[in-house]
Amino acid sequence: MPLSQPEREAFLTQPHIGALAVARANPGRAPLVVPIWYCYEPGREVWIMTGRDSVKAKAITAAGRVSLLVERIEPTVRYVSVEGAVVSAEPSTAGELWELSSRYLPTEKVPEYVKAAENYGPQVTIRFRTEHWLSADLGEV
Repeated sequence: MPLSQPEREAFLTQPHIGALAVARANPGRAPLVVPIWYCYEPGREVWIMTGRDSVKAKAITAAGRVSLLVERIEPTVRYVSVEGAVVSAEPSTAGELWELSSRYLPTEKVPEYVKAAENYGPQVTIRFRTEHWLSADLGEV
């Protein structure tokens, strides 16, 4: 059964690991699909962080659109898929890195992760609109 707008937005606010999909510029290649951490607040854009020079960042910049799928399998199979246009790709801030890390990691692990991520290289924060939604709760299957 499809989720209502409040249900799908509430589900998307939870810290699931997403599967980000974006078209590649390379002819003959399938879309790039990678696991990703994300942030979302109802009524706002979804945002992610990635290496500024990563394959993912380059594909997103070239395509200008992405899809994100988040799912769970317990207590019921439930998923939300959202697609939209990229609205910005800006250098990431320390605050964004801390916020995203805190969403997915235990509090005591965040400082170590942030330090490692800062040493990895420049990051970019990419925001996209939630234009098209697909969702379901498949119940007890």
